[in-house]
Amino acid sequence: MGGNNNGKIYLTRERLVELEQELRELKMNGRTEVAQKIAEARSYGDLTENAEYDAAKEAQEHLEMKISKIEETLARASIIHSSDLPNDKVYILSYVKLKEIRTGQVIEYRLVSPEEADFDKNKISITSPIGKGLMGKTKGEKVQIKVPAGTLEYQILEINR
Repeated sequence: MGGNNNGKIYLTRERLVELEQELRELKMNGRTEVAQKIAEARSYGDLTENAEYDAAKEAQEHLEMKISKIEETLARASIIHSSDLPNDKVYILSYVKLKEIRTGQVIEYRLVSPEEADFDKNKISITSPIGKGLMGKTKGEKVQIKVPAGTLEYQILEINR
């Protein structure tokens, strides 16, 4: 979550809805399941050597941490609409079509908040090296981005919302 800044977390409406659903699910079903497991483990008697009890308590701790992390994210969430953002430069929520200069390979990324990043879906965080390298750039511009594996060189072919 990038440090302890209590600033805003920018989310798309879809992601906000996903998080709210996940939170409801965890609070209702997750807590019920964990409580049942703890009750079940207690029924096995001696708690000092009760691995099931320890595991259930650990699961409960994990669940509560997850719940509070989602609650914190939602409390700081601010919905972003791509229509609020200019279209001539790369910003959060931009779809950017890039050509890798060396290979000629064309790829498309969507720039999102760290909370929404999903590399498998080509959603890259604005705080990642590639995200930072693209922010504020314009169509046609060439960018060099240092990544752990070396330097990537891209030309920005298109910027869409």
